[in-house]
Amino acid sequence: MTHPSATSDRAATAAPGPAGHRFVFVCGLHRSGTSLLFQALRAHPEVSGFTDTGAPEDEGQHLQDIYPPARLYGGPGRFGFDPRAHLTEDSSLVSEANRDALFAAWSRYWDLNQPVLLEKSPPNLIRTRFLQALFPESRFVVLTRHPVAVALATRKWQPAPLARHLRHWIVCHEWYERDAPHLRDKVVVRYEDLVARPGEVMEGLWDFLGLPAIPLAVPVRQGVNERYFAQWREGGRGLVRGRLRARLVRRLEPAVRRWDYSLEALSP
Repeated sequence: MTHPSATSDRAATAAPGPAGHRFVFVCGLHRSGTSLLFQALRAHPEVSGFTDTGAPEDEGQHLQDIYPPARLYGGPGRFGFDPRAHLTEDSSLVSEANRDALFAAWSRYWDLNQPVLLEKSPPNLIRTRFLQALFPESRFVVLTRHPVAVALATRKWQPAPLARHLRHWIVCHEWYERDAPHLRDKVVVRYEDLVARPGEVMEGLWDFLGLPAIPLAVPVRQGVNERYFAQWREGGRGLVRGRLRARLVRRLEPAVRRWDYSLEALSP
């Protein structure tokens, strides 16, 4: 699977949402840079995204009681291993009543005077079809980041063998890969491209969302991945080293390369 700065698949038409709004869901695992992307999109004058809600990272999963949040399936680095966390249009939770209830719950935190309503939660990555079933006019912005960086960053929150975190990255992205053909409006962006060429990537996203372009309104730090890559190369207490790391590379490299990443070369 190849991913330029922004690869997209946009439907020709879209049904109107509640109150005539368009919905945009940011999808990507914990520590993938989704908060940065969410803030950049939220800064647009025609977009309303959650802010100052009191919920962790202003994530919509914590501001509703229609579907289970990631923490009920183990939280960061774990939720994707539980098949129950993967939701599609076949879920018993898909109903007009739940659509109205979810919209009502989130509407408390949106400015409904804006045409585009934005939400971000890590488990969105494996719930795109479910969200599309509730809001057929949805557009999905999927952010990927190198699995080594995601695994090492998430490990600070969720102690577990690094190999398990790498497998979680693969499992969740494989869920999305199987779900993607069912989605009408989707775009995949790499974190590495966003921080290296933020203007170019955001220009593509504004076009995908049908919004006039604005300058990037949030600071972007470059080189963050490098400290995680250094840990991977050097090993250290609790990290995979030597033969074990080589074994992980042999075992997991094919799945990682499907997303244009490499455990061996590290750079995309």
